[in-house]
Amino acid sequence: MPIPLFNSIASWLLKKRYHQIELFLKYPGEVQQEVMHQLLEIAEDTEIGRKHEFSSISNYETFASRVPIMSYEEAEPLIERTRRGEQNIFWPTAIKWFAKSSGTTNAKSKFIPVSNEALEDCHYKSGKDLLCLYLNNNENSQLFTGKSLRLGGSKELYEDNGSFFGDLSAILIDNMPFWAELSSTPSNRVSLMSEWETKMDAIIQESIQENVTSLAGVPSWMLVLLNNVLEQTGKQHLFEIWENLEVYFHGGVSFNPYLDQYANLLPHKSFKYYEIYNASEGFFAIQDRNNADDLLLMLDYGIFYEFIPMEVYGTSRQKTIPLWEVEIGKNYAIIISTNAGLWRYKIGDTVRFTSTAPYRIKVTGRTKHHINVFGEELIIENAEEALKNICAKTGAEIKDYTVAPVYMSGKEKGAHEWIIEFRRAPDEIEYFTEFLDNALKSLNSDYEAKRYNNMTLRMPKVHIARENLFYDWLKSKDKLGGQHKIPRLSNEREYVDELLEMNK
Repeated sequence: MPIPLFNSIASWLLKKRYHQIELFLKYPGEVQQEVMHQLLEIAEDTEIGRKHEFSSISNYETFASRVPIMSYEEAEPLIERTRRGEQNIFWPTAIKWFAKSSGTTNAKSKFIPVSNEALEDCHYKSGKDLLCLYLNNNENSQLFTGKSLRLGGSKELYEDNGSFFGDLSAILIDNMPFWAELSSTPSNRVSLMSEWETKMDAIIQESIQENVTSLAGVPSWMLVLLNNVLEQTGKQHLFEIWENLEVYFHGGVSFNPYLDQYANLLPHKSFKYYEIYNASEGFFAIQDRNNADDLLLMLDYGIFYEFIPMEVYGTSRQKTIPLWEVEIGKNYAIIISTNAGLWRYKIGDTVRFTSTAPYRIKVTGRTKHHINVFGEELIIENAEEALKNICAKTGAEIKDYTVAPVYMSGKEKGAHEWIIEFRRAPDEIEYFTEFLDNALKSLNSDYEAKRYNNMTLRMPKVHIARENLFYDWLKSKDKLGGQHKIPRLSNEREYVDELLEMNK
């Protein structure tokens, strides 16, 4: 099929989906309640459905009172039974795929069930919706005249007792519909290569020959790839290689610390950035407007959402609320029930609603990835915004960072210890540190209170990391690749101490 004709047909089909999106924009509560009832009806004859009597649940209040909230550790025995071949435990259709957690925070891997319904009605549907929303906002787009340069995980798929596990990206590529494979680069063979550094070179060799019109991947790893592309080609910016590039679809980590570096690589003002929010457990939200900094929560992917206000999370006052009771500006932990059989599951992410008509969110961090040793409640959103402001002020560029507490000792007050790897270091680290402290005070009143007259917290301590410190640390843990992330904030010192030892 000629490319212009394919471009026209694909655009027409994707835009048709927008009318369905408009349905949940107009009736969000009704759509979410319908999702809940559908999930319960489908799973009522599973082991977990019989245990909690799904067949007699008629409203949200009964659902919330009867079905317990689950962490991965609590769900793991059921998941392990399914991995060994048992079925109809928490979902009625056979589950043979498991997305292996790629985080650096747990020594023990997680295996998240991925059903056929989750593949088709969530992950692949979201990919089409991302394109649909983008094309709806950019009618003159020529996206399908070229290919999308995708950067996924580096793990191969491994067979285990009749089930398969690997990075979610590897599972998606292995099951990819023809239209997605046809419009992507590199080839599936290269995308599924397991050795990251070899894969990097193979991606470059394949992709520089293509007409790439879009980029897709985690910002930190995509930046490594794109800088290598420029180094190997000797070009100054990416439009000298791919003149028709028009958009970068990104997710996985905050884009704020990388924005200026991407602007240097992609200096055309017309170039667009579209953010997504997805995880092994599901695909949740998509940026639905050009130049927006919040994401539209997608309500018809077979995922039922609940939320716990962070001010009561983990306390005796903890209480979940449905989507239709959330408030703008509050920080919430997300609880999901999905079409892969995760029931009232804590995914560990926190969000803040920027709008309830429609429901738009910002991802603010992780329930475990924050620092609250001294009552300061520092979240990733605070850290990212502070660093963005500092970089604009000092001209610094940040490649990676992590933060941990310095515990109180005797009369010595506590502090936050930062390790930052700069692409371009500030002229004076003392000024940078002072600016960081003031920026955090302006963003977080709890932090400001603890810093008042050094009452509880001293001035932050900032270490400049040697070149490639974080890369070498991930490599030592066999964590190189497109889906692996640096833990940004932690209440413990494990990561910081390991990195400081390697930074000597």
